[in-house]
Amino acid sequence: MVYLKTLTVAGSDSCGGAGIQADIKTMSALGCYAASVVTSVTAQNTIGVSAIQPIAPNVVAAQLRAVMDDIRPDAIKIGMVNDAATIRTIADVLSEYKPRHLVVDPVMVSTSGSQLMEETAVQTFCERLLPMASLLTPNIPEAEVLSGITIRSEEQMDNAARLMMNLGCRNLLIKGGHIEGNEKADRLYRHDGSYTVFAGKTIETRNTHGTGCTLSSAIASFLARGEELAGAVQLAKDYVGKAISAGADVQIGSGHGPVNHFFQPEKLIKR
Repeated sequence: MVYLKTLTVAGSDSCGGAGIQADIKTMSALGCYAASVVTSVTAQNTIGVSAIQPIAPNVVAAQLRAVMDDIRPDAIKIGMVNDAATIRTIADVLSEYKPRHLVVDPVMVSTSGSQLMEETAVQTFCERLLPMASLLTPNIPEAEVLSGITIRSEEQMDNAARLMMNLGCRNLLIKGGHIEGNEKADRLYRHDGSYTVFAGKTIETRNTHGTGCTLSSAIASFLARGEELAGAVQLAKDYVGKAISAGADVQIGSGHGPVNHFFQPEKLIKR
């Protein structure tokens, strides 16, 4: 008997609201044993990011092989990868293991507006990591960078999706939170040409730090639990919505605070 196992490959957030910290909280709250590979260390709080120190690619590779050889996660989430060398390293190592579930969140800009991926790394990301992902989860600004077009409407979102799918993306979830309006819709595009719309109302709060990290980690967790893709996305969105609501009126720091990952935590799931 073993626990359900997940792995997050991402940057550290010193204030605990996003990155590796948010991923581990999410995976743990959803009953999965969480392993981690740290790609960079950031100095940040709810106001902004003041420093980024990438971890040497050979150390990232060593962490990744240590987990893959021994823990053998059921699903993997990749978050912040700051530079091209790290992207190539992760892609090279994962190509040896061929994980079944690989959720890639193209973390490019923090909630506070700080740049988290070097501009020179975007092409490497598109060439190496994007085609490996079983699901890519960009928000609107990230989808604009990856597709090269402006997105202000659902029609433009569809056009951007086609362009990203042409880059080799198998399944794509574009998060619509940056589009104006009281109702937000995320759109899941599949490799077979079908798509599903997930609609939801906006929750009024400043506490949205790490919501993208939390969503992608939750999707990976539900995939590890055996859910099919659309079901995993819906369950993950439900979890994030409840986490935002549970922490909406709590003040942590003076900027964009975190969500409440532990509003109803589950025990580790065995199988």
